[in-house]
Amino acid sequence: MKYGFLIDMDGVIYRSSNVIAGADTFINRLVDDGVPFRFLTNNSQRTRRDMQAKLQRMGFNITEDHIYTCAMATARYLAQQKPKGTAFVIGEGGLLNALHRNGYAIVDHDPDFVVVGEGRTMNFEVIEAAVNMILSGARLVATNMDPNCPTATGTRPGCGAVVAMIEAATGVKAFSVGKPSPVMMRAARIELGLRSAQTVMIGDTMETDILGGVQMGYKTVLVLSGGTEKSALGRYAYQPNVVVESIANLDTNELFLERAAALTTATQAAV
Repeated sequence: MKYGFLIDMDGVIYRSSNVIAGADTFINRLVDDGVPFRFLTNNSQRTRRDMQAKLQRMGFNITEDHIYTCAMATARYLAQQKPKGTAFVIGEGGLLNALHRNGYAIVDHDPDFVVVGEGRTMNFEVIEAAVNMILSGARLVATNMDPNCPTATGTRPGCGAVVAMIEAATGVKAFSVGKPSPVMMRAARIELGLRSAQTVMIGDTMETDILGGVQMGYKTVLVLSGGTEKSALGRYAYQPNVVVESIANLDTNELFLERAAALTTATQAAV
């Protein structure tokens, strides 16, 4: 039975600069066994080459191809919507690089799109410029709508917080490409060459990872090593298929793959 994984990063395989115990063993086993997977991240700041270097230093034997970012998803989506278009960007290297690789030019006036990603150096001059471009007809796109980002020193406002400010100023709602958007969730699955019933989403956040997986018909695994506590699950109208303390438990739980296969078989039979 063929199967594969979409795996969130922060809170699932590491926290800050620390590997979650057993995560490297789990991931390296997938690589050794030839199990298809992609790391699925709403972080648009870094290129996937940068992320690969960070993960390799942590002990993960992965390649660039194992990483799929919301910046990549956004750039590919825009290239489909308007090939060789232009964008005014609020964001950093990962987003700029992805747009360039997909044929987009970065401009500072009259863009086709205003694209907002994660950033640490934005200012109100940039926000004001974006607002006026949108009011003049540019379309607003967000790499993701996460309201905040964990950092080594605490929490900072995320892409969603910046987008909310621009939406309030313009009266224009952003189109978001990152998790839980089906745009990113579907594109990553297609890269793996899998059907929905063969795909397992592993994440630590109900509002992005698990919601996105549920909406796409994927099997979902919630790990409690990140941003969600088990006591909070009762607040949600959707639930993960499996809840574990950390991704390391999936490596040692012999029933997991049988359980995923059984769920897949039941789904195929229902269809």
